[in-house]
Amino acid sequence: MTALRSSAWFDGDDEVALAHRVAVRMGGGEIEQGERRPIVAVIDTSSDANPCNLPLRELAEHVRRGVTDAGGTAMVMPAMSLGEDLMKPSAMLYRNLLSMEVEELLRANPIDGVVLLTNCDKTTPGALMGAISSDLPTIQIIGGNRPAPVFDGRELGTGTDLWREMDRYRSGEIDRTEWRRFEACYACGTGSCNTAGTASSMAMIVEALGFALPGASTVQAGQGPSRDVSYETGRRIVAMIDEGLTPSRILSEASLRNAARILQSVGGSTNAVIHLAAIAGRAGIVFGPEQVAAAGAGVPVIADVQPSGAGLMRELDRAGGVPSLVFELGDLIEPEPVTCTGKSLRASGRAPLAANESSAAIRTVSDPIVAGPAIRAVSGTLAPGSAVIKAAASDPRLWRHRGPALVFHGYDEMRERTQDLDLDVTADHVLVLSGCGPVGVPGMPEWGMIPIPKRLLQQGVTDMVRISDARMSGTSFGTVFLHVSPEGAVGGPIALVRDGDMISVDVEAGSIELEVSPEELDRRRGEWVPPVSAHLRGWPLLYQQHVEQADRGADLDFLTAPTAAHRRRVDPVVGRS
Repeated sequence: MTALRSSAWFDGDDEVALAHRVAVRMGGGEIEQGERRPIVAVIDTSSDANPCNLPLRELAEHVRRGVTDAGGTAMVMPAMSLGEDLMKPSAMLYRNLLSMEVEELLRANPIDGVVLLTNCDKTTPGALMGAISSDLPTIQIIGGNRPAPVFDGRELGTGTDLWREMDRYRSGEIDRTEWRRFEACYACGTGSCNTAGTASSMAMIVEALGFALPGASTVQAGQGPSRDVSYETGRRIVAMIDEGLTPSRILSEASLRNAARILQSVGGSTNAVIHLAAIAGRAGIVFGPEQVAAAGAGVPVIADVQPSGAGLMRELDRAGGVPSLVFELGDLIEPEPVTCTGKSLRASGRAPLAANESSAAIRTVSDPIVAGPAIRAVSGTLAPGSAVIKAAASDPRLWRHRGPALVFHGYDEMRERTQDLDLDVTADHVLVLSGCGPVGVPGMPEWGMIPIPKRLLQQGVTDMVRISDARMSGTSFGTVFLHVSPEGAVGGPIALVRDGDMISVDVEAGSIELEVSPEELDRRRGEWVPPVSAHLRGWPLLYQQHVEQADRGADLDFLTAPTAAHRRRVDPVVGRS
């Protein structure tokens, strides 16, 4: 049985240990001198400013009950809630800050294990990154998906159907009255997007990595199963503390490959590629776009969920969730990695539930939605590091394309010019958005799904090649090359592209080329002026000075752990405060 880290706070007859025990009792907990009672942190990221995470608020008490029944003491601790809707310029700017907050909460307090309550896009990886750096026994609880609103008799997929309706509105297919009517029905309860966007993608990745109980990642918000999972998670974390089952025993290259395969099988979010790289980096593992793409070789899209499929997360959950995906993927899932259950991911596999209307939500490998891999990596003279594309949600006719560049520098210019009916653009153009990567803006907002120019929308054009150093929502779709590395703000080739330059892409060949001579690029580089940051202090300045490129996870360089020495947790001196 593993010694308790918290005993350094509570064991002893001196005034320091006495004060610590009294503090726990004053907070409603129980601890006696010499008693073995594990202390579990319950990190709660709920917030009124983040409707995605609001379902978590009630789950903390179910976790507490499970911890107590298993012989532990739970301490609920609030942490930053990274709301995708309201935080600007992007919640991504604060993912690493949340990871630092979680790591320091766990380091500074008498904590033996942690349950992370998360849901929204960046909250889930950010909290997990901090827990991995702390290397204390960790389980994550996902708040669940929101209900589906109904518009004109059809259920809406969060995000995905918003982008579609936006294009209908911009093209004039629907008027302002219809647009307002759509807005009125779009709000339909709390929870994460009900499609395979970033929140759901990261939830399923957490389960595939081994940091959530089987089936926990696809639960529906506010339903009985989410409360049951929370209680069982509270019980299980106490056992994990006794077993010494820490993140360093769970996270490995093999578990990352399994997670990447689950991501590929659902046609999930390209944002997950960045988060996987950052999660891996906290354990000293390199797992970037190339590794995600390689792990996805031979993995088809078998989950019929938007935006790569047609259904919603509710149907995937009813069909069995991640355990059923694991079952269908079979030998594609590696058996060695251990999960928070103490067993392998493959051991959690179970056949999809066929006796209901959701049976088609999970297909077989031999009869997939898309052949896959869903997410692919490309590189070339325009992206010497890499770029990614969600091929499963793009037009295969554009996978091999050559056309002239139309360049936008910044969000406002992009939005204004794409609305201009006099814009000189054809469907063969390649739209390029530069200066919106991790250092640019900063925070790499989801601006990469460049709107189809209005004049082309009115001609019936629904997709065209778009390239950016930004990200796009996991609920988005289209032939969009993202996360171009190095980014424009640090002088990457994308900063040197000019209108009319010929660009060629080939998804199958994995190439993305700027057809400009090296001599001309050198000349342009000599003329290039680095952008001057508007930030002279505070977190944004620190972020811009230390953030790594997208292909490395956009983590801060001083938070990564390339060596065993970097991965060693340094606990505080426990004395008078």
